[in-house]
Amino acid sequence: MAETLRRVLSPSRAAESGEDNSAEAGPPLLLLGGPGSGKTALLFAAALEAAGEGRGPVLFLTRRPLQSLPGRTPAALDPLRLQKIRFQYPPSTHELLQLLCSAHEARGPAPFLLLLDGLEEYLAEDPEPQEAAYLAALLLDTAAHFSHQVGPGRGCGLIVALQTQEEGSSGDALQLSILQRYFPAQCWLQPIASGSGERCFRACLEPCGLVPKAEWCVAFQPDGKMTITPWHTQAGDPS
Repeated sequence: MAETLRRVLSPSRAAESGEDNSAEAGPPLLLLGGPGSGKTALLFAAALEAAGEGRGPVLFLTRRPLQSLPGRTPAALDPLRLQKIRFQYPPSTHELLQLLCSAHEARGPAPFLLLLDGLEEYLAEDPEPQEAAYLAALLLDTAAHFSHQVGPGRGCGLIVALQTQEEGSSGDALQLSILQRYFPAQCWLQPIASGSGERCFRACLEPCGLVPKAEWCVAFQPDGKMTITPWHTQAGDPS
């Protein structure tokens, strides 16, 4: 869901351009980064952003319950927004597949955004390449089903977070290459040095098509507030 994440990373730019929040969902997005690179915090920020647009519910899938909310901002504590985020915790790949396969039987309004955190934990149960392809295809199929329910011109976005390793095995590299076939847009996260309790990350969005890639500095303050600045404004950046 590149469009939703782009609005989260740079909401002011979307407002200045007069974009319609009900615009059709962009391509599925793969969120990549090492341990502690801010993937869960950014997914949660995307969920809050979508829940606050007055569109519909957000489905947030993760293997285990969040120990604490990644932010303590007014948006993160807004009960109306939190009520729109449906947290579900399939504990294994089998339960995750069952949940996705039964999505067409679920009652209630269809989600406008589907998020999956910790894909690597599910893939670790069966590292065979065909399993990664099957799970990716099923995620896309589920998002397409939700898009059909939502109606034309809007659609359901999809963002999946995957933890990467600095020195991954050949099997990990093969899994990633397979997933990249299904997720044409990718966003890489990398922690950068910060101070005063601030957590900062370099975010590089590589969308599909002819749109050029873009980079930001995403900073989370101690109170959970997120700020975004274009990466080229960072002092001392050799690039």
